[in-house]
Amino acid sequence: MQYRRFPLIDDLEISALGFGCMRLPTKGGDDSAIDEAALDGMLRAAAELGVNYLDTAYPYHKGSSEKALGAALDRTGLRGRFHLATKSPVWKIESIYDWDRILGEQLERLRTERVDFYLLHALSRERWEKVKKLGGLEFLERARASGKVAHLGFSFHDSFDAFKEIVEGWDGWEFCQVQYNYLDTEHQAGNRGLELAAERELGVIVMEPLRGGALAKPPREVREAFFKYPTPRMPAEWALRFAWDRQEVTTVLSGMGTVDQLRENAAVAEAARANALTRDERAVVESAARIFKSRLAVPCTGCGYCQPCPNGVPIPEVLGRYNDAAMFDA
Repeated sequence: MQYRRFPLIDDLEISALGFGCMRLPTKGGDDSAIDEAALDGMLRAAAELGVNYLDTAYPYHKGSSEKALGAALDRTGLRGRFHLATKSPVWKIESIYDWDRILGEQLERLRTERVDFYLLHALSRERWEKVKKLGGLEFLERARASGKVAHLGFSFHDSFDAFKEIVEGWDGWEFCQVQYNYLDTEHQAGNRGLELAAERELGVIVMEPLRGGALAKPPREVREAFFKYPTPRMPAEWALRFAWDRQEVTTVLSGMGTVDQLRENAAVAEAARANALTRDERAVVESAARIFKSRLAVPCTGCGYCQPCPNGVPIPEVLGRYNDAAMFDA
């Protein structure tokens, strides 16, 4: 496994591939019913392959991800093998007292006394104002001083201008988590966000490198663009290599649901290096991106951060089906 470091946390080696716990194996079609045996097997395989970063959050799997992960780490005895990350659900904060209450609940769910990496979840300009108004930054400082969390950052979904405001708005940030893939270089934080983070010496965690799985199963024209390159690679590998090519990126999260996916992605992580894509390889990716964008009806990544809809509409599913119809001429 390849390892990288956060600029401000240079005593830790972080696996280039991070295990995202948003799409864990489930049973019976119920997103909250996580398959314990399958999860245990994935954690053992991750440790064996050298993956050492686990990323979960309060709402993942309808609130079951943290609890299932904590129980699995306890059963397998693997807690010490991983850097554990989770996120504070800013949208649930209604008073200054909610920060500590929810962190306490998360520590109990995860069966741990400390979260290694703690993020404010899905910050936007609106949520950033809420954080400042309700004492969120003071809470983060208290949590770090108490030893309940070790390192502080935020995940992000908004414009570059909002990203810049948040990054420059507090000196306590050590890392950030942004959506980044070969379709979203100018969307949300984008290329400029990675560059700004590097200027501020913040580590960068990439989420949605496969855009909710869409880049792993692109339309025929995109696959043909990749197949023109003499070295055979699957579409998912091209997308992952694109993210790892950025030297600002410390780890790339993948929401894997099987041991096979874990092994495949770990093999790519071991081979991919920063600044390694050749001019010809970049041209192939840019060609694929142009084709993909020309067929994309709605710029939805399937991240689910628009949920829950007040009218009960399954927004990602609806937009995903619409995009599939346009993408594959269904």
